Amino acid sequence: MSFTDFKIGEKVYNDPRMYPGHEEVLKFLKDFASHFELNKLIRFNTLVTRVEVVDHSSIIEFVVESNTNGVNSMEVFDAIVVCNGHNTQPQRPTDNPGIETWPRKQMHSHNYRVPEPFRDEIVVVIGSGPSALDISREIATVAKQVHMSSRSPLVKVGKSKKFNNMWQHSKIECISKDGSITFQDGFSINADVILHCTGYKLHVPFLKTNGVVSVKNKRVGPLYKHVSPHPPQLAPQLSFVGIPERSFGFLLMESQPRWIAQALSKKVLLPSKDEILSEVVKHYEEMKEKGLPEHATHQLEFQLDYLEWMWAKAGMVVEKRVKDMAEYLLHYMRTVGLDGYMDVLSQIYGRY
Repeated sequence: MSFTDFKIGEKVYNDPRMYPGHEEVLKFLKDFASHFELNKLIRFNTLVTRVEVVDHSSIIEFVVESNTNGVNSMEVFDAIVVCNGHNTQPQRPTDNPGIETWPRKQMHSHNYRVPEPFRDEIVVVIGSGPSALDISREIATVAKQVHMSSRSPLVKVGKSKKFNNMWQHSKIECISKDGSITFQDGFSINADVILHCTGYKLHVPFLKTNGVVSVKNKRVGPLYKHVSPHPPQLAPQLSFVGIPERSFGFLLMESQPRWIAQALSKKVLLPSKDEILSEVVKHYEEMKEKGLPEHATHQLEFQLDYLEWMWAKAGMVVEKRVKDMAEYLLHYMRTVGLDGYMDVLSQIYGRY
């Protein structure tokens, strides 16, 4: 979780843990922006409402409409890089019976900041990924009880070994208007809050490309290497950064822009139209053969191939420690399955 020219391990955050928590990550990013004087290049409090392609046959431009503190503006740019990532539009489950009519508080991890609002409350956390693990451990320090729920059949149902007030349950069976929540493992609890750690939707409602790029079920595409659209008449003038999931986010979010910058400055050339199409079709066909759903299009599962390819295109070499960590994660996923993998995530992301 570093950049090549600004490493988190070289910064002093008074934190002995190998892996930082969200407070340290936020401080790291703020320090990064300050160190490189990036804040003066950012237009804060601005909502982009429309990015539309204007094709003049010989040249492509983009009309951008935005609103800054109530003031509307329209500008024209030669290139657009969409960098709103995949953590902006919360996704909530709709398949839990009774969740739509439950009268008590519900919130998404996207809006979580500190554990104090959950003091002395009974909290049900839906999800079993890094956010659910990290937030549940924080909340458990102040809440009366924390009950985690996962749809995975591989989770270990039972009481936490680290917290006397935290339990892991299976999927929710039903939610009642009286505030009670029943899990498929038979346990029932009268809860105060439901906290959704259920991921996000890919969301680019402002982007108008005349059908060239579409967003459906967490698939943005067709995209070459999760970055450049196909057909390639919009590339590299239009590109995306930070779409891949389950990968080394910071490393990708450094190498992808480097590659895009070189393509825009014509220091490197994108493949031909046929090569791009072949790559996209191959990726989709491999997903079908493996039985992977459409929403898994951009899930890289910590595979090194893509990271090394992207870094090579950006003129960089992946460090050995990164390769070792990737191999460690892949080993657990292959040998002990999801349950062991979640134990690894717990070690990596857990704060206590």
